[in-house]
Amino acid sequence: MKRISSLLAVATIVACSDAFKPTIDNVSGMYSAQTFTSDSAGTTKNWITAGATLDLALTPGGVVTGQLVMPGVPSDTTTFVALLDGTWSLTGKTVRFTQGADTFIRDVDWVVGENRLSGDETFGGVRVRVVLTKQ
Repeated sequence: MKRISSLLAVATIVACSDAFKPTIDNVSGMYSAQTFTSDSAGTTKNWITAGATLDLALTPGGVVTGQLVMPGVPSDTTTFVALLDGTWSLTGKTVRFTQGADTFIRDVDWVVGENRLSGDETFGGVRVRVVLTKQ
């Protein structure tokens, strides 16, 4: 029994360790939204299927450019478009954006994974979840 416990402990440590170590160089690149949803009052909206796009380019120098397009925001007859020019920083496994555009993007702590950035934040009862994949 002791041998099985030891093996389980080793397997748990190996499974929990993440070999990816983010650096400015390996996080820099072009990203596009793979998933983009919002949840409010029990209703989920898939923004990708609604026609939204979110694209970002992160340079090694800390500059970010990009665009967020959300059809039907703020009304069904309009489309919200924001230029996402600004800066980005990496602390541990978290990316933060500083941008002039007033969007949720600058208010999210983006978690870095290998070839992806993931954001999950709640704003006034609306949960926004986005996964950006590196192109």
